[in-house]
Amino acid sequence: MIAVHIEKRRTSIIRVPKPRRPAGYSLIRLLCGGICNTDLELLRGYYDFSGTPGHEFVGEVVASEDRRLPGRRVVGEINLACGKCQWCKRNLGRHCPTRKVLGIAGHAGAFREYLTLPDHNLHVVPDDIPTSIAVFTEPVAAACEILDQAVIPKSENIAVLGDGKLGLLVSQVLHAAGYSVLQFGHHREKLRIAEKQGVVTELVRNNLPVAEFGYVVEATGTRGGLQTAVRMARPRGTVFIKSTVHGSVAVDTAPVVVNEITLVGSRCGRFEPAIHLLRSGAINVADMVSNEWPLSKASDAFARADKSGVLKILLRPD
Repeated sequence: MIAVHIEKRRTSIIRVPKPRRPAGYSLIRLLCGGICNTDLELLRGYYDFSGTPGHEFVGEVVASEDRRLPGRRVVGEINLACGKCQWCKRNLGRHCPTRKVLGIAGHAGAFREYLTLPDHNLHVVPDDIPTSIAVFTEPVAAACEILDQAVIPKSENIAVLGDGKLGLLVSQVLHAAGYSVLQFGHHREKLRIAEKQGVVTELVRNNLPVAEFGYVVEATGTRGGLQTAVRMARPRGTVFIKSTVHGSVAVDTAPVVVNEITLVGSRCGRFEPAIHLLRSGAINVADMVSNEWPLSKASDAFARADKSGVLKILLRPD
């Protein structure tokens, strides 16, 4: 079969054996994959990555010990945890110290014709969710994680900094949860995607507000985004950090300490609320798809995904 391969900051297509299905795992045929910013950072050297990327996917189960799964469309949680440690026992396998991570660390990713994942990582996609919508489950779950990490009063105004793929999902998830959201970005056409769902947006032209928001979500995907988000938070405010950026990020800790700002790293989330939101239509993801490419043209697809103004690029099997 063919698989996407990243090595030495280059993307190529290679031929590899079809994976064997270990006990407790499902063999899955790829139906659709989504290139996200983390995949692009892996290409730039994040995690010193070498291998097959891809963790946003929809697939069809070909073989499984679970009789309910074969023939069904599924999405999959990306953390392959041990199931035995204190984190796993608390249902926080995403923090298992020995975990592998689909397409990122220790487990080949979804950008190949067939992949494997543990049965308990899989969630069946309801029949009424199109594949091109369901492929957003993982990033929508990451956006939903903010709601599990903090109890935010409904009276609060929340600033979302960034109008990329994750920023658009975060603003819509928070708006769907009943919060007043103000999203800042540099691209009017991108901001309109969130505006369709009722999110208030502001095109960044000059200076951003200072010390105005109790909660700020940093989703710029840039090294300077965190510094900006800290300036926007009022004393004793909270900044959620969503960006994953290759290399170190310089932060002036003085305003964090003086203003007693809480910094919250925010990563993966639960799939159940994400599937519910996608099924309800509360999140506009259809307008976020910029292009679809065949898997065999993944090198071109990655190049396209890295262009300014491009949102989600989907990969389909040839």
